Amino acid sequence: MDAKKEAADKLISVLMRMGYPREFGALITQELHSEKMINRMTSYLLKAKPGRPEEIVDEMLAIKSDTEQWIRKKKAEYTNRKINEYLNRPDE
Repeated sequence: MDAKKEAADKLISVLMRMGYPREFGALITQELHSEKMINRMTSYLLKAKPGRPEEIVDEMLAIKSDTEQWIRKKKAEYTNRKINEYLNRPDE
């Protein structure tokens, strides 16, 4: 079994122990596209022990937002690096 699937199964298991249906856990894991995001959500659930499903969804959205912001930052850094390489190339 791959690591992402194992992480997803653990997240679903934690949510089920908290009293939520399997389908809710499956939806959460479907929205979190990487093993790291799923593990971060699992850690949140185990430490914060949120009392309402809205809190769980809010954290899921925050994790997605952080990841998307990180991706945008890395793309901007890459683009900036390539532009600087082009501008600072030696004259031929």
